[in-house]
Amino acid sequence: MKNFKKVAIALASVTTMGLPGWASAEGLVGISMPTKSSARWIDDGNNMVKQFESAGYKTDLQYADDDIPNQLSQIENMITKGVNVLVIAAIDGTTLSNALANAKAADIKVIAYDRLIRDTPDIDYYATFDNFKVGVEQATTLVDGLKANFPDVKPWNVELFGGSPDDNNAFFFYDGAMSVIQPLIDDGSVVVPSGQMGMDKVGTLRWDPATAQARMDNILSANYTDKHVNGVLSPYDGLSIGILSSLKGVGYGSGDLKMPVVTGQDAEIQSVKSILAGEQYSTVFKDTRELAKVTVGMVNAMLEGKEPEVNDTKTYNNGVKVVPSYLLQPVPVTKDNVKQILIESGYYTEDQLK
Repeated sequence: MKNFKKVAIALASVTTMGLPGWASAEGLVGISMPTKSSARWIDDGNNMVKQFESAGYKTDLQYADDDIPNQLSQIENMITKGVNVLVIAAIDGTTLSNALANAKAADIKVIAYDRLIRDTPDIDYYATFDNFKVGVEQATTLVDGLKANFPDVKPWNVELFGGSPDDNNAFFFYDGAMSVIQPLIDDGSVVVPSGQMGMDKVGTLRWDPATAQARMDNILSANYTDKHVNGVLSPYDGLSIGILSSLKGVGYGSGDLKMPVVTGQDAEIQSVKSILAGEQYSTVFKDTRELAKVTVGMVNAMLEGKEPEVNDTKTYNNGVKVVPSYLLQPVPVTKDNVKQILIESGYYTEDQLK
C-alpha cells in the first residue's frame, strides 16, 4: 500500500496532453469548486471525480456558490477531515493564504488549477492552459470575423470586455488579446468609440453576465446613436450571452443591422448553439477531460515521490514565487469546425447541440 503524502490542488485550465497510465492509488481527494453558475465548472468537477475515482481515489466534491467565506470553510473542513489531496478552484486567488498555511502545516502539497493562487509561498505547481494564447486566439478570431463579415468597413468599431479583476487569468487573456488588437488600433484599422480600454475599465467582476449586459447597454446608448458596432472582444461565453442580449435588444441581428463579431471562451453549450445559429462568432475550447488527466498525473507523480512534468518555469509569478506550471493549448472554435473539435472528439453529442 502506498505511503501517502497529502496534496492540495487549486484548480486551473488545460488542453490536450497524452499521459501514461498511472499506478492504482487509494486515498480521499477533496475538490472545492467555485460555482455551479458556469457549465465549465460543473464539467470540471464531474471530470475530476470520474478520473480520480478511475485512478483508485475516493472524492469529496463541494461547490462554494461564488461565496469566498463558504469556500474557505469548505477547504478548512477538508483539511480537518484529513483528505489526502485537496483540489481548489479559487473564487478569489488572493484570499487563500491562511488556509494554505494550514495545509502546509498538515504537510499538504498545493497545485493551483485554472486560477493561479497569489501572494503565498505555499503552492507547489500550477496546471493550466496557455492563458496568454487564449487571448491571442480570441483576438485572432475577432479580426478574422471582422474581415469576413465587414470587408468594406474601415475602421472597425470594436468594444473590449475583460474578465474578473480578482482572477489572475483575466489579465493574461486581456494582454494576449491586446497583443493582436493594439497594432490595429495604432494603424487606424480598429477604433474603440467608448474609449474604454485597460483592465481597470473593462474588467467584469465575478465574470457576471448581467454586469456585462448592463455595461454593453451603457456603451451602446452613449456611443452608438449614429454608428454601428462591428466587433466585441468577450473573454468568456457567459459574458458573451449578456453582450449579445444587449445587442439584440437594440436590433442587431435583425433587418439589415448585422450582428457584430463576438468572441468567447469555454465552449459552453448555450454559446455553441449561438455560434451555430450565427449569433456568437467564436469561442475558445479548453478540454476539461484533459485538465483532469493532467491533474491526476501530477498527484500520482507527487505521491510516488517524483517531480510532476512541467513546461513553464518563468511565466506565473504569484507575487511571492514563480510557480512551476504545465500549460495546455487552447483551441479556437467557429461555426466551421464545431463538428470536428467538439462532436468528433466526443466532448458533446449532436443531440446536445440541437
